[in-house]
Amino acid sequence: MTPNGRQVYQPLASSQGLDRVLKSAKLETLAPLALACENLRSMPLLPRRLSRVVASTGLALMALGAYAVAPSRSASARLASAAPESVVVLETAVGQLAIELFPADAPRTAANFRKLVNEHFYDGLTFHRVAPGFVVQGGDPNSRDENPFNDGQGGPGYTLPAEIKRAHVRGAVAMARRGDTENPNRESNGSQFYIALRDLPQLDGAYTVFGQVIVGWDTVDSLVALSERRDIARQGNNANPGRLALIRHARLEPAARWRSRVLAKTHSRR
Repeated sequence: MTPNGRQVYQPLASSQGLDRVLKSAKLETLAPLALACENLRSMPLLPRRLSRVVASTGLALMALGAYAVAPSRSASARLASAAPESVVVLETAVGQLAIELFPADAPRTAANFRKLVNEHFYDGLTFHRVAPGFVVQGGDPNSRDENPFNDGQGGPGYTLPAEIKRAHVRGAVAMARRGDTENPNRESNGSQFYIALRDLPQLDGAYTVFGQVIVGWDTVDSLVALSERRDIARQGNNANPGRLALIRHARLEPAARWRSRVLAKTHSRR
């Protein structure tokens, strides 16, 4: 498995007052305010004129909320329209990272990932493959045992149909799979995933990208740094840090909890 081709496979072995309120309101308060306006408007005894004012206020709140969290079509913009529980948070031995899922482009893959997270499948697994400048890969149940050399060969016992649409940009999260010779339909492994450490156009059109790292690149860098250790297993250019790269816990969180973090990160880069 080398980074110079399409080689992310498993081994072959397997008003003013209102204006002031809006300007001072935190982003996460806008949606509840809009909902409150809608509920108030539905009261049967509310005068018609006041009902129209309340309705207009609610629409303004919703519009402002959508605009405020979307300075550009970036991670913050996607999160503003994302479905509930569309962010997966991985607590690892070296830090935390958050992955936004793309159910619109990879519905079955994203649904399967959510399912495995809810079942605590990833808890106790490791990032068993660290290839600097290429990918870090994890999600193999074999990484629970003491043999580092069978890592990369396991899975949940099923594969997933290919949902190949998105490009491999830096931070893209995609599913590993077996090679084209034995897997001409390019079906994905049921649980193993990898994170692109840079843009990898040579992988485009061959693997299912289903998410994107939106917070925690320092954690990814820490995972990559583990490859420099001399007391870990290696196979070719791939380092296996074992439990040093442990996924302690994976959980689902609503996208709203991450909007402020992504927005702050976006503004800090300007």
